[in-house]
Amino acid sequence: MSNGTVPTRRLGRTGEEVSVIGLGGFHLGMEKLTEAQASALVRTAIDEGVTFMDNSWGYHRGRSEERMGRALAGGWRERAFLMTKFDARDKRGALRQLDESLRRLQTDHLDLWQIHEVAYYNDPELLSAPGGALEALDEARQAGKTRFLGFTGHKDPELHLETLDLFDFDAMQLPLNVMDHHFRSFEREVLPVLLERDLGVVGMKSFGDRVIVESGVVDAHEALDYVLNLPVSTLVKGFESQEELHFAVEAARNFKGLSEQRVDAILEKTAPAEISGGGRYELYKTSMKHEDDPGREVHGFPPMEQLPG
Repeated sequence: MSNGTVPTRRLGRTGEEVSVIGLGGFHLGMEKLTEAQASALVRTAIDEGVTFMDNSWGYHRGRSEERMGRALAGGWRERAFLMTKFDARDKRGALRQLDESLRRLQTDHLDLWQIHEVAYYNDPELLSAPGGALEALDEARQAGKTRFLGFTGHKDPELHLETLDLFDFDAMQLPLNVMDHHFRSFEREVLPVLLERDLGVVGMKSFGDRVIVESGVVDAHEALDYVLNLPVSTLVKGFESQEELHFAVEAARNFKGLSEQRVDAILEKTAPAEISGGGRYELYKTSMKHEDDPGREVHGFPPMEQLPG
């Protein structure tokens, strides 16, 4: 046990201090990881100072939440800021998923509960309709089952902005990386609004599901530093090994900020790749496949040629 530290930042108006690196729950449920390896990742992360824990009701049909719940048992839960997400678009379904998540995570409350993946153009309508999932949010908070509320998405900034005006959210989760700046940019279109409203900013997709780093346009250090240089509250990262976890932890500990010249240099070399590629380094923006289940088509989302560039 190293009892290390990771820098913290304020989660918007919630006033909560969370680690600038968060542990992503999706990878915990992968079959390539054993139960013991998943548990070790969670507990090592907490010992190193990573407090923000990400998860979702739908990750690996519940296995990610179940593994995290067992890892957090025995006093570890009290050392974590715990977030999970739900997929239902109706109130009844959302509350059912909340109770299932709490059972799997072995806790009586969440620190942050979020609507997962606002990706369809009719999502705002479904969420805000009578009996829609937005009605579940206040009810869950009043029941003491969650402290804060938010939503996530990584398809189109316009959907984020439209959903943002439907409810008094506390936090948002959005893709932020060196390529996002150039194509359908959440950084340029959504981030300023979140900062203006003093909402918690939960970044994700810093490596673009590995595509960005594997492209060779930037290396892993540049990809992480670029996002840490943005005014994010925390950056969620998925880890498949202790080595990947320690890399991110050390990057956070050693981060001193980027000069304006360094930022310009990174953007200069990434611009040609992403602009000419039309989103090929951010497949979660352009793919018609569901992120959690490659076999499931995202029928509600139009082809990329129909989207604003």
